[in-house]
Amino acid sequence: MLKSSSRKTVFSATGAAVTCVALLLVLAQQRRSAHGDAHGDAEVGMRSLQSAAEMDGEVQSDQAAHDGGKKGFSAYFSKLTRSRREAEKPTLADAGVTSSAPAEELRPDDLFIAVKTTKKFHQPRLDLLLETWISRNVQQTYIFTDGEDEELKKKMGNHVINTNCSAAHSRQALSCKMAVEYDKFIESGKKWFCHVDDDNYVNVRTLVTLLSQYPHTQDLYIGKPSLDRPIEATERLGDNKMRPVNFWFATGGAGFCISRGLALKMSPWASGGHFMNTAEKIRLPDDCTIGYIIESVLGVPLTRSSLFHSHLENLQQVSRSEVHRQITLSYGMFENKRNIINMKGVFPVEEDPSRLPIKATSSSLVSSS
Repeated sequence: MLKSSSRKTVFSATGAAVTCVALLLVLAQQRRSAHGDAHGDAEVGMRSLQSAAEMDGEVQSDQAAHDGGKKGFSAYFSKLTRSRREAEKPTLADAGVTSSAPAEELRPDDLFIAVKTTKKFHQPRLDLLLETWISRNVQQTYIFTDGEDEELKKKMGNHVINTNCSAAHSRQALSCKMAVEYDKFIESGKKWFCHVDDDNYVNVRTLVTLLSQYPHTQDLYIGKPSLDRPIEATERLGDNKMRPVNFWFATGGAGFCISRGLALKMSPWASGGHFMNTAEKIRLPDDCTIGYIIESVLGVPLTRSSLFHSHLENLQQVSRSEVHRQITLSYGMFENKRNIINMKGVFPVEEDPSRLPIKATSSSLVSSS
């Protein structure tokens, strides 16, 4: 009587096991449809049928065999549970984790770095740049100025462009130079247009690393805003009509970069004399006009980077251990003090009061008044 009852219990357990297996097979079929892993799920199904057959044979034995069957089912169920959990683990893409691999192979020669200056700063500012970062990056650096300088041409050749713009630091003069920068970049065929001022030190290696994370064919505008809110302006529409506009812009004092894909879309508002006309519509300087075209007209948002730094920032807030990771650093005055990053090295401030470092580990970055 007891033996008969025990066998009924075993058959009941077997029926439950078979039901579980059937359910798991249905789940495996659904997962195969969702993920396309037909081969892996087929193997799971075969293992399920094989295990069920083995348990069915075991339940025909005595009580000891029945106990072993119970343990076998428990181990089998645990194994399937682990397999299901492994299958449900999200992939890197599902988790939103991006690969550290670059979007494209980028070389320094793929960059068009435009340095805006004026003739009176050729000696006090450009000489410092020519002795440091430009000396390593002559082929991708172009100097845009407003006067002839034979000595500068001897050093930079046809990479010195006289814009014939006014030497005044006015909205019109700045926009005139930016218009020439844009046109020369389009003519160059290079992948990235990067604008900096003559008081910027540029770490080109880090710049290449940053830009290589983005395809140059996509719409990308990278830099750092100088304001904590969008700038507000008035757009002149003609016939005495105006409308308010607000947009973010990357300050030219820290430098910014524009992909070729986006630069080509800017052409109706930036090429030839159009940039000057666009600047007059909002009556703001050149870097603001760039932001207006990109954000307000084309609807492309600014991609912010904390690696660009203007002379308006307190550079002492940049950690010395992170200096080599920055893209641009500027020099000047901040709150009536020299804007410096104190670095230990072979060039003390007394001996090297204004030079920007070639290597952050070996010299001091200090201001130039």
